[in-house]
Amino acid sequence: MRSNDDGRRLLLTIPQVAHRLGVGRTTVYELTSAGKLEVVHIGRCARIPVASLEAFVEGIRDQSVTKR
Repeated sequence: MRSNDDGRRLLLTIPQVAHRLGVGRTTVYELTSAGKLEVVHIGRCARIPVASLEAFVEGIRDQSVTKR
């Protein structure tokens, strides 16, 4: 898989995203279906851009701070 300059992956698999978020694969599929996480298809493979995952986490962090 291709990496950016600092050695991090640019795209993650569904199981990798689930592991990073601490949720199940089904939850990740639900987030992509709802449009909350961007998904890139390469052939039949679904990949999540790391930038999309980071933006999603930042968004939910902002929501939790706002609710306080």
